[in-house]
Amino acid sequence: MEFNLIAIILYSLIGVIIASILSIVPALHIYNVIGVIILAYLKFGAFIPREVLPFLLMSMVVTYSILNTIPSLFLGAPDDSTIFVVLPGQKYMLYGKGYEASVLTGMGGLLGIFFLVILTPFSFTILPKVKQIISPHLFWILGLIAVYIIMSEWPKGTERAASTWGRFFEAWRGLGAGFLTFALSGFLGLIVFNKTLVPLQSSFQGIMPVFVGLFAIPWVLLNIVSKREIPEQYISKSIDFNADLAVRGTLSGGFGGLLAALFPIVTGGVGGLLAGHATAQRDERIFVFSQGVSKTVYYGGAFLFFFVPAGRLGKGGLVAILGPIYTSLTSQEYFAALAVMLISGGISFFLLLQYSKLIIKLVRKVNYQIVSGIVLVILYIIVFAFAGPVGLLIATVGAAIGLLPVLFGSRRLNCMGVLLVPITLNMAGIGPKIASALGII
Repeated sequence: MEFNLIAIILYSLIGVIIASILSIVPALHIYNVIGVIILAYLKFGAFIPREVLPFLLMSMVVTYSILNTIPSLFLGAPDDSTIFVVLPGQKYMLYGKGYEASVLTGMGGLLGIFFLVILTPFSFTILPKVKQIISPHLFWILGLIAVYIIMSEWPKGTERAASTWGRFFEAWRGLGAGFLTFALSGFLGLIVFNKTLVPLQSSFQGIMPVFVGLFAIPWVLLNIVSKREIPEQYISKSIDFNADLAVRGTLSGGFGGLLAALFPIVTGGVGGLLAGHATAQRDERIFVFSQGVSKTVYYGGAFLFFFVPAGRLGKGGLVAILGPIYTSLTSQEYFAALAVMLISGGISFFLLLQYSKLIIKLVRKVNYQIVSGIVLVILYIIVFAFAGPVGLLIATVGAAIGLLPVLFGSRRLNCMGVLLVPITLNMAGIGPKIASALGII
């Protein structure tokens, strides 16, 4: 296949421009946009040369992985990879340091790209063998991850109640909400995966309303009803961060992002939780920074590994759709994809700095409840545009489930039961039986 470096760079810059605009739209996931682009390419293929299509998409994915901090942090509309950034980030905002939190995640994103650069020799040799060994055992590994997510909700009561029963209910309040959230989201996942709910022409967007409902809408609703006053945000000229913290955050976030990039259903949020617990990083600065590393390694790495000539390590719907379209892969293309990541990441970081300043001015001038109300309307418009009236219903049901951890103080990661339950059961070969027993099919 013809390899035109100038065309690759040009289309990569176009991808950065497109993604830099779309990434700040609350809950508009870049994969939804890429899905539309690929469908348009299949119908009107001439408007994008086939040899540059993957690099255009790579620049969009990397740009999104860095800039999606903006709606997650300042507008409270996270996706599955940024749910851990929201709570620490909101704390930063309450201290007037929202800009600092944004910069930390952006710096983490850049170090995440360099982590993938350093990982290059292993991408061609060790990682394919590791994935080959682990793949047959994925169903029980995912099951253990689900168990660990639930167990990590262990009672966190402060024992302030006067009676024994009061302390008991206080301790198990969050844990019970976590169990219920995981169970209900898992049941919702079984329904979505086993029934055709959205129109067939939008079937590739079927999971989008679920994620908007579970992760984005609840937090926006909380912003509206809480009437929270956002204090003045300071645009700091320096960040309290050093090389030691950067190394520790890169290692923990890189490890979590790598897990998510290699194995199905393990998202950036899940990988970040596992890596954070495994490395015991308690410093909030490391935590916020490492989440930036994790989500960039997750998004960028999952697609970068698609370019590995031996065995295609990449995962996800994007890889599955692009595979039949783009099949000529060499080490030259891998390094070109890596270069696109570096260029896109560098540009995106500087855009992040400017976008953060602009959104801070917006939040300062406009009532935060009004901003949150506008975001809520945008969320429902996006869902309706991609999935129709049924999508609105799915998002509303998801929002009801997603409100449980918000109201009762449990982890929002329990909402990942929507993926972990149905896909783990399917990998174990019992998914259809369980769905049938529950009357879903």
